[in-house]
Amino acid sequence: MARKNDSSQVASCLGLPDSNSSRRVDDPELRDHVGQQKSKTACDSDRPLIDLNYPPVNPHEATSFENPTPSAVRHGGVGACDSWGRAGSGPEETQESRPFRTRRSQDCCVMMTPLSYSPNHTVLVNVNEFNHRKKLVPADGRAQWDALHVKMPYSKENIFMKTRFLLDDEKMSRWSVISKHLKKIQKGSPTVADVENAIKSYNPQYESSWSFAGLQGYVQSMREQESIFSQVIPKMAELALRLPETVLRAIPLLQQGRTHAITLSQYQIASLLANAFFCTFPHRNTTAKNAEYANYPTINFSSLFGNTSHTVKEKLRAIFHYFNTVTKESPRPSGLVTFQRCHVRDSDFPQWRTQKEVLGNVRVTSEGTIEKEGRGMLQVDFACNLVGGGVLGSGLVQEEILFLMNPELIVARLFTAKLTDNECLKITGAQQYSEYAGYSKDFEWMGMHQEDLPRDRWERLHRQIVAIDALNFKNPKEQYHKNKIKRELNKAFVGFSERDVSPSNLPTIATGNWGCGAFHGDPILKAVIQMMAAAVAQRDIVFFTFGDKRLEKEVQKIYTLLTERKTTVGEIYTLLDVYCRQIECGARVDLSQYIWNQMKSSL
Repeated sequence: MARKNDSSQVASCLGLPDSNSSRRVDDPELRDHVGQQKSKTACDSDRPLIDLNYPPVNPHEATSFENPTPSAVRHGGVGACDSWGRAGSGPEETQESRPFRTRRSQDCCVMMTPLSYSPNHTVLVNVNEFNHRKKLVPADGRAQWDALHVKMPYSKENIFMKTRFLLDDEKMSRWSVISKHLKKIQKGSPTVADVENAIKSYNPQYESSWSFAGLQGYVQSMREQESIFSQVIPKMAELALRLPETVLRAIPLLQQGRTHAITLSQYQIASLLANAFFCTFPHRNTTAKNAEYANYPTINFSSLFGNTSHTVKEKLRAIFHYFNTVTKESPRPSGLVTFQRCHVRDSDFPQWRTQKEVLGNVRVTSEGTIEKEGRGMLQVDFACNLVGGGVLGSGLVQEEILFLMNPELIVARLFTAKLTDNECLKITGAQQYSEYAGYSKDFEWMGMHQEDLPRDRWERLHRQIVAIDALNFKNPKEQYHKNKIKRELNKAFVGFSERDVSPSNLPTIATGNWGCGAFHGDPILKAVIQMMAAAVAQRDIVFFTFGDKRLEKEVQKIYTLLTERKTTVGEIYTLLDVYCRQIECGARVDLSQYIWNQMKSSL
């Protein structure tokens, strides 16, 4: 039986009904810290979707409205229902003979309650206006200047001291200075120098240390038809200035140790991100260990502006495309997005050694990508514990690319504290705005993405992303230790599990080489760990190897072997424990061969 996490507190407060290349890619330059292979056609919009249904089925044949159960949408989740069996059920079959139906959230029969506030759910739009008139009106409230909430740029407490010659320093409202300079940008045809002067006017302590050479290089490198800088910057300034009338209610910080969700509109996100671009968020410019927000990611965009690399120019192309899209008169993004921090108590984790589940449905493929072929599934963000990783710096691997293609994810950095070992972040409803090609140093922005996903009752797009951070094994041998394996199992379980939601209402997990590459994870070990966690969470997996056919065959071989023997999760855990002890004693056999030998010898 799957263990439960305390995210169910949210469901009850919301009033939901009770639920009845053919080589392994080991080079960090070719695979990121979580294992995605570099590809110049990673998001080729002309390439058809890979058919992941196994075999093809009619998605409506198995739909049933009898005894409906709540969807995983309570905050972070979006659900689907069909006739798949729970993990480990059914007669003995191989993957080749077992019907495999990828469950996608948009094809489901879902019971969703109206949008509502609760102690574990902060909603930044007026729920009555939304539920009865489908209008996105800001919820009433006021900003809070304390350790529990985001400190807003327009707060009256946001002040700084202006130095005056031969006079005492003058206390000034920082927002009044911000407004003065952004209004100038709004009304003119600003240059990069104008933007730099504005930002430094209300961040005077960084006058000599912040560079805008990267932003200048980006503008100078743009082809004439792409020169949107002078047109979009005034609209961005207007968007930033609207923050006091766009976000009235205090935004809680998603702190460590508790499950909480925030739902806000795409327009509110755009206004917050415009302020991040203009570096208006107070107390968020330093990363010193003793800083107030040392436990949070950076949010102001200053770290991007000084970097003159080619990849940062491509990042800026994606970012300006986003702002150009959201500032157009029509059509503007008009939905909601939910960010949910999920926390599992230590006492609620599975007892891995004694778990009786066998592995569930797993589809291994070297074709396709998580973001395209995994549309509608629970898409795994191979995350850093500070969500977004290096998206506002030089990083450009799986997580950073994900955040650039879906820039609304970046706002999570404003309020999400560093993830601990028993936490994840789930985001439901973020929109994809761009296409890309390449990876890491070969990344290239490829233009507009035409979003065609349907929306749920809360007007959220049927896209759910879960951020789970793997350990960084600077010494790869460290991962073959029982405590490290248990940590990774628990982390995957946090991301995959949903309490009080029928397994038949949960979409398939789209994942891959989590924690590999620059984080030095063993791809076979990470695949086995994710299959174990998914089995206990009673969810099915599509495992993408990103073009690595050799890894596809290895993972498939291990999965088939374990399922044919009906090996339980507890037995696999014991097998891994013994393997770790052998590695500690100097054995040099790789994990894939070890599992093969043990399974064959048990006949």
